[in-house]
Amino acid sequence: MYTQLGLYIDGKWLNGEGRKGEDVLNPATGKMLAHLPHASAADLDAALAAADKGLALWRATSAYDRAKIMRKAADLVRERYDHISKVMTQEQGKVYPESRAEVMTTADIIEWFAEEGRRAYGRIVPGRQKGVRQIVVQEPVGVVAAFTPWNFPTLTPVRKIAAALAAGCSIVVKASEETPGACVELVKCFADAGLPAGVLNLVFGVPANVSEHLLASPIVKKISFTGSIPVGKHLAALAAKTMKRATMELGGHSPVVVFADTDPEKAADTIAAFKYRNAGQVCISPTRFYVQEPVYNKFLARFIEYAKNIKLGDGLEKGTTMGPLANSRRLDAMEAIVQDSQKRGGKIVTGGKRHGNQGYFFEPTVITDLPDDSKLMTEEPFGPIAPIVTFKTFDEVVERANSLPYGLAAYAFTGSSATANAIGDAIQSGMVGVNSIAISTPETPFGGVKESGYGSEGGIEGLEAYTNRKFISQG
Repeated sequence: MYTQLGLYIDGKWLNGEGRKGEDVLNPATGKMLAHLPHASAADLDAALAAADKGLALWRATSAYDRAKIMRKAADLVRERYDHISKVMTQEQGKVYPESRAEVMTTADIIEWFAEEGRRAYGRIVPGRQKGVRQIVVQEPVGVVAAFTPWNFPTLTPVRKIAAALAAGCSIVVKASEETPGACVELVKCFADAGLPAGVLNLVFGVPANVSEHLLASPIVKKISFTGSIPVGKHLAALAAKTMKRATMELGGHSPVVVFADTDPEKAADTIAAFKYRNAGQVCISPTRFYVQEPVYNKFLARFIEYAKNIKLGDGLEKGTTMGPLANSRRLDAMEAIVQDSQKRGGKIVTGGKRHGNQGYFFEPTVITDLPDDSKLMTEEPFGPIAPIVTFKTFDEVVERANSLPYGLAAYAFTGSSATANAIGDAIQSGMVGVNSIAISTPETPFGGVKESGYGSEGGIEGLEAYTNRKFISQG
């Protein structure tokens, strides 16, 4: 049921053939799924040369014809959704319905950018003198190097791939070595749709080696990275040496503010389901819960009830509602968070332990009575642990929510339109969901502020990130 892994360079699939590599594991069992080949330095140079050649062809292809190929790729993703979803669940751990939703959204993103690429409009600016035409046009930025993590094996790569292709760019993608199969299947859809050789290349390897090799090349004109803040800062510094354009979607620590004028149980149902999606391994996962005192007990009770009813297990088994963590490192991180929370006076009201004796399962966990300077309240957990604390006033909670150096996503629940407007304005975050968790769609910008990065993916902003503006003054 898994897939044949390989590198995709200049329209050809390359397998082991003496290359170094690593094993890909199923996080539900800890057992090997397949062996993944790593790209050598020669492979990376070949991918860069192919992308350079592919750029010349692809940028000369009309947006209309680019869109036809991209729409066909989207159709193939939809046709193959069941297989791609099963590959994803095996390598990443998320339950099958979540994998299926990710794959279908992946197709939507390709389709949306296919259409938006046809609308990369310029404009005419009136001249100051008669006979002068002033034209602003958008052109593809050039060859792109993209780096994606393991938590969304098709969604994160496709945001970069689809936007780059729609803009007329070619791209070299280094997807996660821990979850390569779903991205391999995604790239197959583009190849089978008729995308010319060299326009899209897929490589794997030791992350630092691959990123430093690609970023050192003058062929690459832009990078797009999704991952941790320390790695993002390192890559941004490397990009700055040669003035490469950069989009950085880094970590966060999303506050949730629940005001007393909302229905606390309805809010708990909505946000708890979102919290435990993909076992909390989501960059926009709600991770710090501030509940106004009058509704705290009701919210907490309902949230705990939801957590206790989650069924842990293999994501391919029917009835499972939460799968394992993606790797053993996340298990260690969860245990460290729980230990620190207990030292700081936190109460483990449910969960708090590893689950089972195989795979990387951790119980859905709720912790209360934590101080704001504890590890869990200041560092992104990236796992199924929810800290829930109280607040008294609007100004107090805004100060606490904005106190960290992150600003990717935030959420609030209120029954007052005035409070909704006020909290939306006051929160320092790239995305804010007020009585809503729908902050990530193909047609809307996705990105953060402060140390959560810069630039946007999705929406017209996501397309413009892969274009240069050129001004032509014609007399």
